[in-house]
Amino acid sequence: MARYIFITGGVVSSLGKGLASAALGALLQARGFSVRLRKLDPYLNVDPGTMSPFEHGEVFVTDDGAETDLDPGHNERSTGASARHTDSVSSGRIYSTVLEKERRGDYLGKTIQVIPHVTNEIKAFLDVGGDEVDFMLCEIGGTVGDIEGLPFFEAIRQYSHDKPRGQCIFMHLTLLPYLAASGELKTKPTQHSVKELQSIGIAPDILVCRSEQPIPEKEREKIALFCNVRKESVVAAYDLKTIYDAPLAYHEQGLDQAVLDAFDISPAPKPDLSVWRDVSDRVHNPEGEVKVAIVGKDTQLEDAYKSIAEALTHGGMANRVKVKVEWVDAEVFDQAEDLAPHLEGYHAILVPGGFGERGTEGKIKAAEFARTRKVPYLGICLGMQMAVIEAARNVADIKSAGSEEFDHEAGKKRFEPVVYHLKEWVQGNAKVSRKVGDDKGGTMRLGAYDAVLSEGSKVAEVYGTTTIDERHRHRYEVDIKYRDQLEKTGLRFSGMSPDGKLPEIVEWPDHPWFIGVQFHPELKSKPFTPHPLFKDFVRAAKDISRLV
Repeated sequence: MARYIFITGGVVSSLGKGLASAALGALLQARGFSVRLRKLDPYLNVDPGTMSPFEHGEVFVTDDGAETDLDPGHNERSTGASARHTDSVSSGRIYSTVLEKERRGDYLGKTIQVIPHVTNEIKAFLDVGGDEVDFMLCEIGGTVGDIEGLPFFEAIRQYSHDKPRGQCIFMHLTLLPYLAASGELKTKPTQHSVKELQSIGIAPDILVCRSEQPIPEKEREKIALFCNVRKESVVAAYDLKTIYDAPLAYHEQGLDQAVLDAFDISPAPKPDLSVWRDVSDRVHNPEGEVKVAIVGKDTQLEDAYKSIAEALTHGGMANRVKVKVEWVDAEVFDQAEDLAPHLEGYHAILVPGGFGERGTEGKIKAAEFARTRKVPYLGICLGMQMAVIEAARNVADIKSAGSEEFDHEAGKKRFEPVVYHLKEWVQGNAKVSRKVGDDKGGTMRLGAYDAVLSEGSKVAEVYGTTTIDERHRHRYEVDIKYRDQLEKTGLRFSGMSPDGKLPEIVEWPDHPWFIGVQFHPELKSKPFTPHPLFKDFVRAAKDISRLV
């Protein structure tokens, strides 16, 4: 049965909980323990996939089709364990489940209350998979004191009370502000945060204190005394140059040992951190640099493309180069006649996924620039569709080529739909049907699907196989009926769904590196196992950099 570690955020700052839990998971794995990471979010959205990137950053997708926030992505990249739909839940999902049960009559006419009905649902969520691993790390979103989070705090309080003594511990992340004027760290915010946590019946066993400056022994002792924790359990979390230093930094500060001591696990296996030392070495000691332009429409919020940025970093590690990512607003290109002043200095161009028509003409021009100038190009989801529309317009002479998505958005027909709304597909052994007017939440083609790659294609060479599975998140697909017309121009449909009906990958064989994929390869990339597409994409950029 799993031991539970509940990770909460302080009154002043909760930033860093996801990174701390991911790093702790990596450290426990390095000691030979199995782990799972859970995220309990207080927001009321039932489906994070309906949220704007400006609200909650990137939407991460699991193999089994769950849409989550950024944290399960951090966890996957740190531990290598694929997240599942049971690893993330929101208040909206909990309340929705409770109300559905009430409508069915499951509660036999009782009055529905936060305690016990909502808290029991949260505890049931925590129980799932508890017998599969040694440690379950559960992060509570938001900060202690948030009204939305109170049912979660009450649920974990009850949960720890229900379990045998010593099976649950609480880890609290707080901020130690540094006042430059007086040259001192202030411990009061941490003391008040712990007091707030204690007021709802939770006493932290470990404190993780974020700080810009080293924590003097005197302040560490003060925190331990007034927050009622052992001095060894006051763990410093200093600012780092890269998140990939986090496991090594937390180990150096004794986080994993503090957890093992709290559970009275002794003697504990020694950690093997050789993988993380290699990762850190590759990040800090590159042998060159490549510049990659990400042409998108949400470029002012980098978290909207978090997994892509990390996957490019992984590709850089594999090639021993630093990938300098620059975010380019696609809307700037909408009216631009010549893209050379904007894109000429880059060694590769990436067009990511997205929704809506805004900025798409700029993305189409970026695909044309990459194709005609022989610049390595990776198009992901919408980025692949823009590359196909560009080929249709400029090579196959389908001048009005476009996407049905843009016509639906505008409410009138303007384009010949080279990209159309996907109405039916195969998932496992069942057919899935969708209509344009369906609810937005959870109705896309979501999760991992198989694809078959053409023998002798560039992607088959990159993957080293002709059968793959990748994660999807989209409603629109390239229409297979245009395949013959486009392939006559040289564009190759090099990856297809197993039934041959849905295009998964396109490429230009006469180009140094031009690949568009309907899926999201960035979601499966990890620092110690970079995704093959990103690894080879950066390799191609590296080759270009040495020619100029």
